[in-house]
Amino acid sequence: MLSKNKFLHTITVVLIMASLLFTSVIPSAQVQAASSIGFVVLNSYSRTMKIGDEFYLAAITSNGKKPTFKSSSSKIASVNTYGKITAKKAGTAKITAKIKNGEASCTIKVEATKIQLSAKHISLENGYSARLSASASTGHPITFRCNKKSIAMVDEHGTITAKKPGTATITASADNAAASCTVTVKKPKVSLNKSSLSLYRKQTACLTVQSSSKSVPKWKSSKKSVATVDSSGTVTAVKNGTTVITVTIDGVSKSCQVTVKKPTVTFEASELTLAPGKKKTVKVSVSSGNKPVFSSSNTCIATVDENGTILAHDVGKAYIYASEDGVKSRMRVIVKQK
Repeated sequence: MLSKNKFLHTITVVLIMASLLFTSVIPSAQVQAASSIGFVVLNSYSRTMKIGDEFYLAAITSNGKKPTFKSSSSKIASVNTYGKITAKKAGTAKITAKIKNGEASCTIKVEATKIQLSAKHISLENGYSARLSASASTGHPITFRCNKKSIAMVDEHGTITAKKPGTATITASADNAAASCTVTVKKPKVSLNKSSLSLYRKQTACLTVQSSSKSVPKWKSSKKSVATVDSSGTVTAVKNGTTVITVTIDGVSKSCQVTVKKPTVTFEASELTLAPGKKKTVKVSVSSGNKPVFSSSNTCIATVDENGTILAHDVGKAYIYASEDGVKSRMRVIVKQK
């Protein structure tokens, strides 16, 4: 009969041979025995994993009982009571399967996640968009974030939209790993169709702006009392003088100097003679094309209506004035009996 020690040795050899059916290579140095009668054989003694991966660590024990599993760092790799290992973050952890008087360990290396970006630098005009593609080595979803939302915005799909000139950083992250792309929103090229403009009162002209940006132009007049400008660039002359019309797009400005000219006002005749009760319409030439405003220096002698029709009232002399945009001309009216 076999002695007790020889019997235990035989059992040990049988168990080790049986374990070879469940593992490809078992480094003998990894088999740890706390005593001559206790040991644990594992199906793996080292393994490289990605964050989120799972792996079952199988163990054969000399006493036939299920071992207890423990991780040296559950933040890196956790293990449950059945030996299921879950990789959580980059680093190295040791998973130990233990029984009374025996244990064995498996070293788990969790790889750091790598983020791949389609671009490291992107330049955009304001209002335009571009797609930033990103992928994680683990295949996990990517989260996008922009550090300056006033300059550029990014949605959950990586679509970047330029908001105003400047520089922003788009960060793509997964599994506590990140990669960045610098976004430059360029100042636009702005041009105005005219640098100077001459008008008479009430006349209008349209200024046209061209820009590489999609931003809405902002118009301004330095002297609204001389000329105004609306949101479409239409300039309206108010009175004679000079003003500057400025259009601004994303901080870039172009200007046009507007001159509202003084008109010339000329009567067809310098003098008119009428008998009391008689009337006559006089002709006045105004270079601006605007209708003049008529007035009389002495309405007791003669009056004039808005159309330039003079009515003689009493014997005497008076002046009839025609005014337009601060410019005044006159003719003398003599009322006498025939």
